Amino acid sequence: MYIGRVTGTVVSTVKHKLFDGQKLMLVTRLNLDGTGTTSYDICLDDVQAGVGDVVVVLDEGSSARQIMGKRGTGPARAIIVGIVDKIKIGE
Repeated sequence: MYIGRVTGTVVSTVKHKLFDGQKLMLVTRLNLDGTGTTSYDICLDDVQAGVGDVVVVLDEGSSARQIMGKRGTGPARAIIVGIVDKIKIGE
């Protein structure tokens, strides 16, 4: 699980049936100071996130598919599970 920023959307006209009706977002991982890294994921969006939102990403395939309610096999690995309002580190 990690915190990231939605940096774009992904549009695909031909895709696996697991993605039917799902929105795909490009998410860049964030460092603790809020700066972006060079790592990113293409994530399913379960919380209606938008470009610029800071989000919580679950990046473990089996759990992502369970959240989607599809316990079978498929190419889902990462899913946005929350939109972050505030981050507080330390006191």
